[in-house]
Amino acid sequence: MAANITFTIIKPCAVKNGYLGNILAEIIRDGFKIKAMKYLKLNQDQAKAFYAVHKGKPFYESLVEFMISGPIVVAMLEKENAVESFRALIGATDPSKAAEGTIRKKYGESLQANAIHGSDCDENAVIENNFFFSQCERF
Repeated sequence: MAANITFTIIKPCAVKNGYLGNILAEIIRDGFKIKAMKYLKLNQDQAKAFYAVHKGKPFYESLVEFMISGPIVVAMLEKENAVESFRALIGATDPSKAAEGTIRKKYGESLQANAIHGSDCDENAVIENNFFFSQCERF
């Protein structure tokens, strides 16, 4: 199943700027099924735990602060070849380098405030989904 699921976070900047509906519509239009979704606000401990893989990197603290700055939406998405397909939909991490028509190109502001996160591999999709969703929340 891992090859058919991915994970996303619609980041605080995109929620604050009113892009949530447009981004979700693009995800669905691209053929993804939303298998689980939550609207929430991370606290500092949760953000630090989720981004622990980046601890010690120069951007870690500012990333944690950014991710707790407002509400986010997390979602488990399903589609054949989900991770690769979703990465193509969202575009390069840096919105200025993202392809035209991608979510990050349309809604991203900067490298950090790039509107959306997507899992970078099947293994991380499982880890990230498990961080936010229990088995009973998945349908």
